[in-house]
Amino acid sequence: MANNKIKKIGLSLIALVVLSGAFTGGFFAGHSKGAAQDTAKAIAYSPQATQAAADSSTTGAALDFNLYWQIWDDLQSNYVDKTKVTDQALFYGSLKGLAEAAGDPYTVFMDPKEAKDFASGLSGKFDGIGAEVGMRNNIITIIAPLDGTPAKAAGLRAGDKIYAINGQSTVSMTVDEAVNLIRGDKGTKVTITIIRGTDKPKDYTITRDTIIVKSVTTTMRPDGLMVIRVSSFGDDTVNLFNQAVSQALTKNPKGIILDLRNNPGGYLESAVALASAWVPEGPVVAEQFGGNKRNEYPALGHASLQNFPTVVLVNGGSASASEILAGALRDYKKATLVGETTFGKGSVQTLEDFTDGSALKVTIARWLTPAGDFINEKGLKPNVEVVFTQANIDKNQDPQMDKAVQILTTKKK
Repeated sequence: MANNKIKKIGLSLIALVVLSGAFTGGFFAGHSKGAAQDTAKAIAYSPQATQAAADSSTTGAALDFNLYWQIWDDLQSNYVDKTKVTDQALFYGSLKGLAEAAGDPYTVFMDPKEAKDFASGLSGKFDGIGAEVGMRNNIITIIAPLDGTPAKAAGLRAGDKIYAINGQSTVSMTVDEAVNLIRGDKGTKVTITIIRGTDKPKDYTITRDTIIVKSVTTTMRPDGLMVIRVSSFGDDTVNLFNQAVSQALTKNPKGIILDLRNNPGGYLESAVALASAWVPEGPVVAEQFGGNKRNEYPALGHASLQNFPTVVLVNGGSASASEILAGALRDYKKATLVGETTFGKGSVQTLEDFTDGSALKVTIARWLTPAGDFINEKGLKPNVEVVFTQANIDKNQDPQMDKAVQILTTKKK
């Protein structure tokens, strides 16, 4: 069934996933439809399933798995568009329904493609053109083409307005919709229609490639402050952050700005490792399981950055593992939080991969800050609130960063 690869994660904004091995018998092992269905039915009617049905105390009645197959058959026989009710679509769709039945937005089943995309997000490696895209003046806009990517090589520039993608107008299109259209398999092409300044629209046909985006970047400012930007807590985060710590110890900045804005989270253990750069001892985060079981993650003991004045930038897109890190630095008074109230995601999930490429993400616990604060649905309120408006974006202003700089340049190290 599963390949025993289980990871503990705290991701907020990706809602996908759910099932175990109850129906993973023969559907994708090269059997014909009938054989596959018979195999799955045999598993559904196994002694374990029969006993589970007989012991169904939550509904007060035994479960009749015949109903499942009746609906399956009715959909395949009667639905108007037969292309949308294939065995695979019905199979994975039913697994998603199992996960959704938990009533938790973070407990989800991901089919193989979704699981691959999810893993790509954590690895920082994906196929596309390599450009950051955002909304400026209600227009989908190139924020920045990344160095060494197809977007840069094609001549895209920051500020270019995306008029169309593969001939489809971007009017009323969301940023996520635009990104999904721009991304695609390595070696395939996408045509982006660009308006630059007062020029006429121009088509750029770009061949997609594999893009690697580092989750941690550092900038040494002319005023002596170091900005450490953490965009997610993925596979490369701890190693890259350790490099940033070494750089800080070498360059001895006047202060550190830790930018966690729009960071949706990632691995819980990575958040603990980063918090330990400021917190010398004590719990960084506590997990609360069912039955009053509790597990604490202590600081790792190095605290190399604890003597550097620090500001943490947060906003409504800072979630989960980002909130774990920000909450720990707040509770231990190791940093000033600046920006806007965070997302408010106070649960922990495990991620289990299955042999067909699918995956299950399931909520296993709540988490609390060192002071015992359960931030779910309320978030962390910053010490200094600074709102980032659309007008700021349109004018290329960053009042939150400006406030962080002001705070640190008026402090003595």
